[in-house]
Amino acid sequence: MRHIGVLNSLAADNPESQLRNAAFLKELEQHGWTDGRNIQVHYRLGAIGAEAASRHAAELIALAPDVVLANGTEAVEPLLQATRSVPIVFVQVSDPVGAGYVASLARPGGNVTGFANIEYGTSGKWLELLKEIAPGVTRAAVLREAATPTGIAQLAAMHSVAPSLGMVVSPLNIRDATDIERDIAAFARESNGGLVLTAGAAGIRHRNLIVALAARHQLPAVYPYRFFVAGGGLMSMGSSATDTYRRAASYVDRVLKGEKPADLPVQNPTKFELAINVKTAKALGLTVPPSLLARADEVIE
Repeated sequence: MRHIGVLNSLAADNPESQLRNAAFLKELEQHGWTDGRNIQVHYRLGAIGAEAASRHAAELIALAPDVVLANGTEAVEPLLQATRSVPIVFVQVSDPVGAGYVASLARPGGNVTGFANIEYGTSGKWLELLKEIAPGVTRAAVLREAATPTGIAQLAAMHSVAPSLGMVVSPLNIRDATDIERDIAAFARESNGGLVLTAGAAGIRHRNLIVALAARHQLPAVYPYRFFVAGGGLMSMGSSATDTYRRAASYVDRVLKGEKPADLPVQNPTKFELAINVKTAKALGLTVPPSLLARADEVIE
């Protein structure tokens, strides 16, 4: 019996968490691993905040797993504090090199490897999508984490395409809920505004607030994850989390068969999904162009 740990801030009853975990287990079965037969999967889910994440990480490492699947920076950070020897395969990490988890994408070099969830060119695409669904938008507030390399790089990608779209980009730094509410309200006082949320853990933590504020202030918004759209957001374009979990299972399989994370290159996303909430568009007074609907992977009525 081999042992696999799973650390994820999403709760066990979260539909997104259930989809991802099911995809992971199904792909493991394709490689000959079945939970309860020749592997035992230990879950630590729903940890909110650094203290809870550290406790869950320590509990998992104490079980001496053969490998741990870590979702996002909020999972990788405490795991690396707990161990530098247990293999870790991450998913949904934006910039593993900038965060210091790996030496390089091609040669990670330590006990960590995995699957990044964005390419910086995607950031410019978010701005293009905002202009496509709301042509009147000339100002875009970009919610980003200023203290992280990914937050800086995603904003830079949008700055590079903004002039060709006739748009002005304004960064809003994500700190706490009070700051987010105040900054979005101030931005919305002028007309022709829209909102883009960059990929990162802080945006996910405040997702319900951000979606609610976009609706309250009538701001068309583009998000990096489809579950924002399922929760009432207007539109999202980003890597498929369930596809990433399936791909991560192949790395877990390789680690269980003796390969080392140091030798397994970090991989960028290969499958992207476009989701549109037509109900939200109508509430904002927007008509979704047929060409955009035709490209969508998911349309929520």
